[in-house]
Amino acid sequence: MVHLTVHLVREVELCGPVYFRWMYPFERYMKICKGYVRNRNRPEGCIAECYIAEEAVEFLAEMFVDDKTVGIPAGPRTVDKPTSGATIVSVYGKVFDQAHLCVLQNTDEFRSYFDEHLEYLKKEFPKYKKNEKWLTDKQNKTFADWLKERVAVQLSKPDANIPEIVRWLSDKPSNEVPTFSGYRIAGVQYNTKKRDDVRSMQNSGVYLLAKTSQVATARDKRPIIDDMSFYGVITEIWELDYEKFRIPIFKCDWVENSRGVKVDEFGFTLVNLNKKGHLNDTFVLGNCVQQIFFVQDPVDPMWSVVLRMPTRDYSDFEVEDELGDTVIAHHPITTMMPSIELHGNLANEEEVGYMREGEEDIIVDG
Repeated sequence: MVHLTVHLVREVELCGPVYFRWMYPFERYMKICKGYVRNRNRPEGCIAECYIAEEAVEFLAEMFVDDKTVGIPAGPRTVDKPTSGATIVSVYGKVFDQAHLCVLQNTDEFRSYFDEHLEYLKKEFPKYKKNEKWLTDKQNKTFADWLKERVAVQLSKPDANIPEIVRWLSDKPSNEVPTFSGYRIAGVQYNTKKRDDVRSMQNSGVYLLAKTSQVATARDKRPIIDDMSFYGVITEIWELDYEKFRIPIFKCDWVENSRGVKVDEFGFTLVNLNKKGHLNDTFVLGNCVQQIFFVQDPVDPMWSVVLRMPTRDYSDFEVEDELGDTVIAHHPITTMMPSIELHGNLANEEEVGYMREGEEDIIVDG
């Protein structure tokens, strides 16, 4: 086994990533075929009959797509729920306002209210109407209180048509916040960093791609709105209670983008988890992030390699696959293929031909 590792690097360079040529999907399917056997004297016949029956059921299910088929669920039934006991904490002040603002900013029904509040600030403070950075900071501080009064005025009118989610979320949640060390969202398990430290599995890394204002310097008054990637670790899991709605939200330690994120020559993204940033915006909704994993860099232990994994589920793509077979999607870690280098004396050897020498050519008429 020690000698085997000597050839692994060369094998990856010549053949590419392992998952392009591994046998695990076929081995798993052999286990399914094994389960078809009911009569050990005729195993081939059992496998053939069960396979034909399964193909027939799948064909009929796709043929009668408008009818409700018994036994086949319409879609994935995933319920967001905590996976640990709750600890009730009382939260007030700036941290509580940040969590509530994060919920409002990520709810589409409040987009028009944000635009209306921005126009209100420009009229109220004409001196700063061209200073976008000041307007953004001012809006983050005053929007929640302004929204509560604005929705109250609208509800006082008899012909008010306010969505239910706006009615309940415009009021602030309860200050008694249940916190958890584990939460399952869309079938994905998330844990806090404290819980991961005592376990062998890692479920606290998160990745977020969001539009944010970017400035060149601290004095820049005209920020640019663009997509930015954020990498962080979950430190706390809250469940905000709006009476009719309970929203899970993560408090994270985000990595500073300028000094804590880099891309090496092989295309791998590395982060320094000790470089913390975005201290005024630490919350994110649980359904807005993607789970990632951090692997310590063996060259420099201060840095960790980011691994983005696909969803742990099988997906059936009816459009791309005419046969309706299950397609396992596996995204590569990096889109760059390693360059193939020749080792040993291969570079000095003569080019190998594909025709025998000393033989006459034979021409065959088509």
